[in-house]
Amino acid sequence: MVDFNIQVTSSAIKRVKTLLAKRGDAKLRISVESGGCSGMQYKYEFVQEIEEGDQVIKKEGIVILIDPISREFLEGSIVDYVQNLGSAYFEIRNPQASAKCGCGNSFAV
Repeated sequence: MVDFNIQVTSSAIKRVKTLLAKRGDAKLRISVESGGCSGMQYKYEFVQEIEEGDQVIKKEGIVILIDPISREFLEGSIVDYVQNLGSAYFEIRNPQASAKCGCGNSFAV
């Protein structure tokens, strides 16, 4: 499988490690689905199995999975975990997004 360009910040890695510690041998799956107020939305879920065709990203002891269709939409993205006064969330800075909603979880291409 050909590698693709996605970065995961140290803040995101630290948060994923914390969340995975409670879930045994789970992996974080990041996918892109139709929906949200901008047309496409990010989905995060913990899974046990790697599916055929998944892009497997291993960083500092964590495993992130991205399915083949989502790869197209996430190419060149940066996955971050942001903590502000009163909020904390995963953020994907996606260079392919032409617009995004106020919550940052949906986007248009």
